[in-house]
Amino acid sequence: MKIGCVTLENNLILAPMAGVSDLPFRILCKEQGAGLVCMEMISAKAILYGNRHTDDLMASTPKERPVSLQLFGSEPEIMADMAQRIEDRPFDIFDINMGCPVQKVVKNGEGSALMRNPKLVYEIVSSMVRKVKKPVTVKIRKGWDDDHVNAVEIAKVAEEAGAAAVAVHGRTREQLYSGKADWDIIRQVKEAVKIPVIGNGDVTDPQSAEALEKTTGCDGIMIARGARGNPWIFHRILEYRRTGTDPGQPDFETVKEEIIRQAEMAAELKGESIAMSEMRKHVAWYTAGMPHSAQLRRGACAISTLKDLKNLLR
Repeated sequence: MKIGCVTLENNLILAPMAGVSDLPFRILCKEQGAGLVCMEMISAKAILYGNRHTDDLMASTPKERPVSLQLFGSEPEIMADMAQRIEDRPFDIFDINMGCPVQKVVKNGEGSALMRNPKLVYEIVSSMVRKVKKPVTVKIRKGWDDDHVNAVEIAKVAEEAGAAAVAVHGRTREQLYSGKADWDIIRQVKEAVKIPVIGNGDVTDPQSAEALEKTTGCDGIMIARGARGNPWIFHRILEYRRTGTDPGQPDFETVKEEIIRQAEMAAELKGESIAMSEMRKHVAWYTAGMPHSAQLRRGACAISTLKDLKNLLR
């Protein structure tokens, strides 16, 4: 699969997820076969004002490439100027967030709120495309709500403005992350534009990945919540394509090793205290549905050191 001048080994993409797709987790997903991994979303204004935490979010390593950096904002000039400012960093693709549904983002006219203003969408995309050489992609939703379904219109606007690809989440902003994703809207977008279309929503295993491709004809598959605590989903899909057999989830020993690897990388990157605080939710995701998982979740709430985590898993 190609996005602009960037060639991916396969069409499986780890979605940008705040609080999830940090550098350690992206590395694990890349090792399991993800063709592209995406950073957590980054505020263009935070770059403008030199926010130190934002600089940490942009940490990257050659072993995860190709990698996409997602910006959010609503002011075309700031978006374009900040993209130009950071373009020499070691990432491969710029993505524009037009899908985030959370209130603190949309109340500022950012994220999925942008889908209510096609003219502004054009201005943001075209401004960034003019300012940077790296491919610019856009991530959108089905629409604002069921009365305002306009993913096809926004995808066409993005294409006209110079976007190299568009990712479509088959839920409206009003749905947030509830209900079932509408794959038919992804099919409609695919039929309406010539740039690559990446389908997103309800991919949790190899079978649902195959069904999304067949139903929509999409060029790429973006996996979000299905990858939380489950970097192996990329390997499973690739093996299913290659052999027709799903290797299934790993055993608990393998899961423990992966949790510890992620925790160790996070501690080195962020410091042990912050890393262990963040790992609590990851432990819950990794162990969901396993024997004694409720006990593990309770224990994870108290971890503050790597030693605590290792003792808990042991």
